[in-house]
Amino acid sequence: MPLYFAYGSNMDRAAMARRCPASTVRGVGRLYRHRFVIMREGYASVVRDPAATVWGLVWDLALSDVPALDRYEGVAGGLYVKAQQPVATPEGVRRALVYLGRSQGGTPRPGYLQGVIAAGREAGLPEAYLRGLSGLLR
Repeated sequence: MPLYFAYGSNMDRAAMARRCPASTVRGVGRLYRHRFVIMREGYASVVRDPAATVWGLVWDLALSDVPALDRYEGVAGGLYVKAQQPVATPEGVRRALVYLGRSQGGTPRPGYLQGVIAAGREAGLPEAYLRGLSGLLR
């Protein structure tokens, strides 16, 4: 199974269970040298930033779930592209699938960022990081 690093709405375990029923959570992970941003379309992405870290959940992604995840992320329509990035996992640094948004400079859709923060809190992400995400609501 490939590893997948979720930093936005796919940290929501219940939603992922519906979309990707054969995939399982491995634990909290970190994507170093990136920061969390909101795209023009109102969804999360990450961009390179040598001074920042993005926190999220690492999933063991079943190959049978990849097409559903690609559809959800709008890969065919160009909303996101897929990349392999080194991610700090509970077992050490591993390469993981990361979906990268193709735009920047937006504001979150109503309720979207609140859902990301709630999922991050449930996952046990650091409170200081979640407070930083809350700052994007202003």
